[in-house]
Amino acid sequence: MLWLLFKTFFLIGLFGFGGGYAMLPLIQKEIVFKHAWLTAQQFADIIAVAEITPGPIAINTATYVGYQIAGLTGSVFATLGVVAPSFILIATLANIVLKNKNNPYFQGVFRGLRPIVVALIIGAAINLGLNTISTASSLILTLIALALFSLTKIHPIILLLGFGFLNVFSGIL
Repeated sequence: MLWLLFKTFFLIGLFGFGGGYAMLPLIQKEIVFKHAWLTAQQFADIIAVAEITPGPIAINTATYVGYQIAGLTGSVFATLGVVAPSFILIATLANIVLKNKNNPYFQGVFRGLRPIVVALIIGAAINLGLNTISTASSLILTLIALALFSLTKIHPIILLLGFGFLNVFSGIL
């Protein structure tokens, strides 16, 4: 099981271009659908916890999933798995990037990747939304939070904590 956790998260880390949010659909596919280690609701809960804890969401998610599957050792293997590809790639490619940063072909590759990353993030949001927004009140709160995040300078942590406390004390959701 530990090797499978490491291998699964290594592949997620290897092919998860665009950062943690862009990796969420890949993580969900592997964890919920392929291996059935967690339900969609459990995965959504993990994302909520990973979002409010310090650190990158993909690493937090790997750590939490690993812990759910195989305890502390599982969290170590999953976390190392998701981090290892980035470490290896950055260590290997740092010189190439620095030497070619002004190359138009190199810049073209990155311009081509950006829209894909946006699509992956939107896809992750839709998948999480479908598993999380299940009532009219959760939809209204989602839209309010989206408006506050998009139209104000309220820090995301304040929004997360505020909406969490709102629910605890009001029982809206």
